[in-house]
Amino acid sequence: MCGISGVMLQSRTQPRDEAMRQVHTMLSAMSHRGPDGQAEYASHGIVLGANRLAIRGTDERQPPLFAHEAGIVVVCNGEIDNHRELRRWLASCGHVIEESSDIAVLAPLYLEKGLAFLDDLEGVYAIALWDARKQQLILARDRAGERHLYYSVSEQGVTFASELAAMVAGAPDQIDLDSHSLPNYLRSGYCPSQWTLLARHFKVCPGEAIVFEGQSTRHVRYWQPPMGRAEQATPDAEEFDRRFRNAIARQTDIDVDFGVLLSGGLDSSLITAVTRSVRPKQPLNAYCIRFGESSFDEGCQAEAIARQFACQFTPVTVVPSDIPVTLKQLIATTGEPLADPAWLPLSIVTKRAAQDVKVLLAGEGADELFGGYPTYLGARLATHYAHLPKAVRAALRRLINSLPVSDQKVTVSFLLKRFVEGQSLDGLARHLRWTANLSAEWIEQLGFDYPADCTTHDAARLIDVIQSYDFSHSLPDALLAKADRGGMCHAVEIRAPFLDRAVIDFAATLPLNERVRRLTTKVFLKNYARRYLSASTIHRRKRGLSVPLGQWLRGPLLKWAEEKLSSHALADAGVDNGAALALLSEHVRKSRDHARGLWNLIVLAEWLEWLRDARGIVSAESVKCPSDILVDV
Repeated sequence: MCGISGVMLQSRTQPRDEAMRQVHTMLSAMSHRGPDGQAEYASHGIVLGANRLAIRGTDERQPPLFAHEAGIVVVCNGEIDNHRELRRWLASCGHVIEESSDIAVLAPLYLEKGLAFLDDLEGVYAIALWDARKQQLILARDRAGERHLYYSVSEQGVTFASELAAMVAGAPDQIDLDSHSLPNYLRSGYCPSQWTLLARHFKVCPGEAIVFEGQSTRHVRYWQPPMGRAEQATPDAEEFDRRFRNAIARQTDIDVDFGVLLSGGLDSSLITAVTRSVRPKQPLNAYCIRFGESSFDEGCQAEAIARQFACQFTPVTVVPSDIPVTLKQLIATTGEPLADPAWLPLSIVTKRAAQDVKVLLAGEGADELFGGYPTYLGARLATHYAHLPKAVRAALRRLINSLPVSDQKVTVSFLLKRFVEGQSLDGLARHLRWTANLSAEWIEQLGFDYPADCTTHDAARLIDVIQSYDFSHSLPDALLAKADRGGMCHAVEIRAPFLDRAVIDFAATLPLNERVRRLTTKVFLKNYARRYLSASTIHRRKRGLSVPLGQWLRGPLLKWAEEKLSSHALADAGVDNGAALALLSEHVRKSRDHARGLWNLIVLAEWLEWLRDARGIVSAESVKCPSDILVDV
């Protein structure tokens, strides 16, 4: 894990000095991602840089920047889990790889296979590869999108980095807000790939490679999510056990201490149990987020699991006063708004974990792959609801909407109110309405048009469609972004065993009734978990990592929220401050629960204020001598 950056100059004759300063400034802005070393490379037409968080090959000082004698230079943020197998195959092809780092296999593999080298990689990665023979730059992102990579294209060339804050710090020109992306952010709390909130700045999509050569740009999707496309089959629990254990074994085949993020729910408990089985002698730390509000706190269940599997249990309690300062820090460090409230407690717990470990295992991806979200149940029940007489549906809607707002975590009333919304829409559009942070009506009151989506799909395959949508959008751009930015602020890498390619391929073959059956979600995964966990753990009500934000915004965070929603930066971006404050007022009166929509706006305000101030920073002031620099003249 590390931070990478680079500049591909439009012409070989362009001076490199400014590009070298820009790359070094970007690396300095990402120093939190790589405290274990830094290196830069400069040659005709290209400047590359990387700083390192040492996970594998810790005996070497070399950061993840490798210059091959054939003219191939690679920087990589991530881990190549199958590097040992690739190393053996490359040796049989005549390649001598002296470095122990897993990243050292990338250039030789590219020389053997060209762009198809990406098909052979297992792990998580954001890669920039320079081919001096072709004067060609390749940017690539792993299949599920666990690692992120941003880029911009201008008359001067192509610039890229692991974080938007680094791009802003190194930008030689004015950076403007992309107002066209705001409606998507307001609805979902994130920008879907390939877009960002900065004009002319983009994300590499999951499973995508982008090839820049001369004046041409080529986008290649080298992998597509297999959900709904793979042939379904009766699941073999023994085969899944082999794949899942192998995923954990490879992700923990590292040279540093690791731990688990543990909530006491199914996914994290299963990872903890299997990790203990795979690594019975390995010291294993378990870290848990706790809240003073009892319905949000899962510390007792997590502690019981930790004790059962001989883990050192470390709880970290989050309180309202943590929120403003943590949000400001995360925005300034990463440079992108993300309106998932769990981003903040995740960052707080990884800060504590960083005292002990460099890697944490987490349960991201299990819900999208195995059918774990309540909305998947809702999608199946909606068909039956639609067949009720119109008068009955109207009466139910009135009754459900009259239920009082609760500050408890994921209440039945909250789920029912979501369920009765959007019943006139098609299945995917309804799913987007259910998962939206702000309704169409409120987005319009705030001054924007509701995003227009193409939701055409095969209604008979609705669960496949919405699982694939979640896997391709909210998983990489929200949940995995939360894990990457929350962890790497403190130089902690978060890995997701459920997102191993072999596990993904297995989940894609599950028949519908092995994912969602009647009122049960994750049917196969719960049955499989019996070999490791108790029935009480397996069938605990799904809760997820939630923050008591609704209650806090009515109490200790109210004044802070009012200040953010009155921000001139919001008004300058086109947001109606009066509508934002009206949303807060309705929430405070408990007319509706607007916690998620309010959080969208608060995070946006914080980010806009940071962007306004960051534009005035003279980035050259932070430039200092690099630890290593390679200049190929």
